[in-house]
Amino acid sequence: MLDQRAARARAIPGRPKPYMAQPLRRKAELDAALDAIVKSYEGPLEINNLESAALPNRRAVIEAYNHLVPAIYMGFYSRRGLCLENLRDSISEHLHPAFAGFVEQIARATGYEHSVGRGSGPHSEDFAEGVVLRLFERIPELRRLLNTDVLAAYEGDPAANSIEEIVFSYPAIRAITGYRIAHVLYREGVPMIPRILSEHAHSETGIDINAGAQIGESFFIDHGTGVVIGETSIIGRNVKIYQGVTLGALSLPRSRESSGAFKRHPTIEDDVTIYAGATILGGDTVIGRGSVIGGNTWLVKSVEPGSKIFGRPRE
Repeated sequence: MLDQRAARARAIPGRPKPYMAQPLRRKAELDAALDAIVKSYEGPLEINNLESAALPNRRAVIEAYNHLVPAIYMGFYSRRGLCLENLRDSISEHLHPAFAGFVEQIARATGYEHSVGRGSGPHSEDFAEGVVLRLFERIPELRRLLNTDVLAAYEGDPAANSIEEIVFSYPAIRAITGYRIAHVLYREGVPMIPRILSEHAHSETGIDINAGAQIGESFFIDHGTGVVIGETSIIGRNVKIYQGVTLGALSLPRSRESSGAFKRHPTIEDDVTIYAGATILGGDTVIGRGSVIGGNTWLVKSVEPGSKIFGRPRE
């Protein structure tokens, strides 16, 4: 019966034959393409990466991250009823694989950086374990910070119906959660892993927060798509920004940007609101406390506390 159905399907005018019905017809061309790809690895391309040191695995990093997030929001991730008696077991089911995953990937990242001459020195697995343990020790404080971010979203968005809706649905909370975890690893000097985490959040939410940015509590991004927050940005408490906002750098030579001490991105003081599409550039630019920056505003100079800026101010 199956053979008859397959024969009828192949007989329908205009329907292409199943691909598997034509195997190896152009094997020589396929082999030639494969040989050419292999040969391209013999050249001096920076993306070859055939060194013996293992790079971190992006998927493994994200798997570890996806185990860590439920430890922060356990009440939103559990598939069974929770109480204080079984909470420890429920959290440990996620924390143990997160620990193993992060330790391995951090060890790979630091080992690779050392092998290619970019690291400060070889790191043992003890280094990776210490970093992850310190990250886990900070989870209570991360939970406190993220609680202020969730409350800021609830209080700042009239469309929010509940805390639960915000945690489940708001892309900003996913992006800020990824940032706050990545920032801890960034401060520990872990290479590659913080950027993998921030770009994972970026790909999921359209919100690009560099792990190096310093962001205070009660941070709210409304809608969020297209927001960019650069590495040396400093953001105070109770700041609210809307979609399409850029906290960026003026165009600078790579040699100056390579210095970690060089501030390239703006400072946003406490209680500032920045409306959709605003662009604020430069490491010397400071938006004073309590200011309101209007939509589509372009700023490359500081503004005094309490300012209301709309359009493009005169230079």
